[in-house]
Amino acid sequence: MQLNKKIALAAIVASAVLGSAPSIAQQSGAAARPARIAGHPNINGIWQAMNSANWNLEAHSATKLDAFWALGSLAAIPAGQSVIDGDGKIPYKPEALAQRDENRAGWPKSDPETSCYLPGIPRATYMPFPFQIVEGGGNILFVYTYASTNRLVNMGEPIVPPVDTWMGQSNGRWEGETLVVETTGFNGMTHFDRAGNYATSTLKVTERFVPVGENHLQYSATIEDPNVFTRAWTINMPLYRHIEPNAQVLEFKCVPFVEELLYKDLELPQQR
Repeated sequence: MQLNKKIALAAIVASAVLGSAPSIAQQSGAAARPARIAGHPNINGIWQAMNSANWNLEAHSATKLDAFWALGSLAAIPAGQSVIDGDGKIPYKPEALAQRDENRAGWPKSDPETSCYLPGIPRATYMPFPFQIVEGGGNILFVYTYASTNRLVNMGEPIVPPVDTWMGQSNGRWEGETLVVETTGFNGMTHFDRAGNYATSTLKVTERFVPVGENHLQYSATIEDPNVFTRAWTINMPLYRHIEPNAQVLEFKCVPFVEELLYKDLELPQQR
């Protein structure tokens, strides 16, 4: 089933939460898309990052994965430039850097993405899949391809996270033309990429979505975690709007593909 059908249903059910959000059909073309909603930029649409940050936020060369040599170039890691402001490096504390190295050595098993766990913030934004923003003047809904993940950005009075979760609690506000989203309440189990970069449950992410053209957002995320980093640091990248007439966010429910990986130990002896 196309995920957009589910979004349309959710928009009807949650109309009181989201306000008068435009329908999926209304978002499909520039002619049908007003420039502003409730006095703020209209950022409705399907967006995607075009980089290799999901492999590694820091600069990295192309390389092969020895454990998957039989797949040849299909399992190779593409080269990529750093998306980190400043010197391009993540400012780890020494003990945290050792944990990062352990995570990296244990990939892919150590990466939550392998087991189809939710990607967390900011990783959900730069995974190699499109995501959709649904804005109607109230709260803002983000719908991601990977694992059919979604998050609702609260645009009212800030909500204190009731529990720690994979995606955290997002509270947003407009600062002029910029959407600012602060997210806390993480469970401390997410990774930023496939290179083992990580944070703990004290992570705070401050995202900024800045329209710089009709089909272009400048995205940044400032990352703070006193348990892991010596200072705050920021990633920066453009996001591009899909402009093809039939652009859609499709389902990628990856759990069925990892059930044997996750639950094989629970099989009865006669099933093995």
